[in-house]
Amino acid sequence: MAAPEHTIPAPPRPSSSATSRLAGFRRLGPGLAIAALGAVAALVIAAFVPGLSPLLVGIVLGLAARNFGLLPDRLAAGLAVAARVPLRLGIVVLGLQLSLRDLAALGWGIPVLAAVVVATGIVATIGIGRALGVPARQALLIACGFSVCGAAAVAGVESIVDADEEETVTAVALVVLFGTAMIPVVPLLAGVFGLAPHVAAIWAGASIHEVAQVVAAGGIIGGGALAVAVTVKLARVLMLAPVAAVLSWRRRRSGELAGAKRPPIVPLFVVGFLLMVILRSAVPVPTEVLGAASWVQSFLLTTAMLALGAGVRLGVLLRRGGRTLALAACSTAVVGAVGLAGAALIG
Repeated sequence: MAAPEHTIPAPPRPSSSATSRLAGFRRLGPGLAIAALGAVAALVIAAFVPGLSPLLVGIVLGLAARNFGLLPDRLAAGLAVAARVPLRLGIVVLGLQLSLRDLAALGWGIPVLAAVVVATGIVATIGIGRALGVPARQALLIACGFSVCGAAAVAGVESIVDADEEETVTAVALVVLFGTAMIPVVPLLAGVFGLAPHVAAIWAGASIHEVAQVVAAGGIIGGGALAVAVTVKLARVLMLAPVAAVLSWRRRRSGELAGAKRPPIVPLFVVGFLLMVILRSAVPVPTEVLGAASWVQSFLLTTAMLALGAGVRLGVLLRRGGRTLALAACSTAVVGAVGLAGAALIG
């Protein structure tokens, strides 16, 4: 009788979930890695140039890589994820930079000024955009970016209003362009108007678009202006939550969402931002932790800016010029004028 044959068992086949994860990593990993490495490069470049925002460097690197044909198509999926997820995580971490105690120390005039600047800036920009014929979603993104807190505000509302990538990148690019221009302009005009450093600092914080740009302007003003300017700016950052809630509520109430999934009243990342604000206000946070959080925030936002820039072709961006640029200039003027008036009254 022949001996039974022994068969070698086949190696176990990977589960469908493991295969799916591996396929997802292969599809998204290269684009995510390029965005992260580009963000590190942008942070290093900005570190050697005082006053230069890494967000600006990131978006320029992304635009250059896209328009010089350096990005193969296989990176597109990962870059698309890098343009969304790090931006929202960066907003959450941004909340750790804001303490309600710091705002209260400056008096209740600062939160009132922040609310007035945000409300007036948004309403005026939307109205001017309508008069200029700028598409409504584009005007709204510019309004929020210029009135609230720059790129973080654009990110905070783009998913709520269902903006496309070109509209989002256009708004971010304009924030960088006009906010950077305000860095030397506000201190220069403050000297022309004879404003005291404290008043000039309030004006900078109430008018300039990005936190990093406010830091640069506060450093130029000098004295104790930096801390005051940043605190006033962070009061505007806090307005992101109510602005996002109002926009989400209005969209839920509108007929455009019939049959579609409605966005939450307050997006999850905005809830995370508010929790970080509460944590910073309720618990003493070590300086080392705040420093690390600031770096993480910059890295996340710069990663997203690079990915956003990589999604835009300059020809498309330039075609949006003219009226869109005019709207950005008008919005900057409105926010700057309201901020100056409020600073003069409070100061």
